[in-house]
Amino acid sequence: MTGMHALWLPIVLASVLSFVVSSLIHMLSPWHKNDYPQLPNQDAIMDALRPFAIPPGDYMVPRPSNMADMKSPAFIEKVNRGPKVIMTVMRPGMHGMGAQLTNWFIYLLVVNTFAAYVTGRALPPGADYLHVFRFVGATCFLGFAAALWQLQIWYSRSMSITVKSTIDGLIYALLSAGVFGWRWPH
Repeated sequence: MTGMHALWLPIVLASVLSFVVSSLIHMLSPWHKNDYPQLPNQDAIMDALRPFAIPPGDYMVPRPSNMADMKSPAFIEKVNRGPKVIMTVMRPGMHGMGAQLTNWFIYLLVVNTFAAYVTGRALPPGADYLHVFRFVGATCFLGFAAALWQLQIWYSRSMSITVKSTIDGLIYALLSAGVFGWRWPH
């Protein structure tokens, strides 16, 4: 078993490396450029929604009031007529990326801390690089990518976005695994 106090350096280094690589993937490569295509006639759609002053949050349309409502002819007609929409409404106005980048880095630290905990409980100091790589890689992949599939399964999130984000998660997991294997205490 390896104590958490001995793993702070690989946690931080793996998080910093994943943060830098994720920034490069999103800013310099075309990988995510077309994840969210423009709606046809987006100005008219925005003009139509604006008077409702929908507060920021996640919404589903149509949405039944209760289980009995799901079986009503009126609700079934709404579903069949469409469109069926799941949307996230964000605050209006331009805003910087500072809060999102800070939260992303904290998330990277959390996932790498869990990977350190799992691997530290399983392996002693001086463990072989490949053993460390496997434990950290699998744990980080679960943290960075596995839960993305719930959104595709239950809420019809784009398969393209889900697959690309899963590949991103695999990249971050492999980077973290490499850093932990390299910096594992002896």
